[in-house]
Amino acid sequence: MIWALDIILLYFLVILSIIVVFTKDLLAATVVFSIYGLVMAIVFAQLNAPDVALTEAAVGAGITTLLFIVTIAKTTRREED
Repeated sequence: MIWALDIILLYFLVILSIIVVFTKDLLAATVVFSIYGLVMAIVFAQLNAPDVALTEAAVGAGITTLLFIVTIAKTTRREED
């Protein structure tokens, strides 16, 4: 039963990473990247590494997402003429 959950999480991670790479909108890519970090935290928890899971949830999904969103908000979009 645990193998099924591991395989589902693995496929979900692959799909999320492909979505992040091919998404044109930076904010949408940041949100998907945050979800990727949360799923990675779940994977680390499944592997009995709670310290790594907490660090991934805090840094990978929390702080990194916040920094990306602040950076996107402070930059301007350039349109081609």
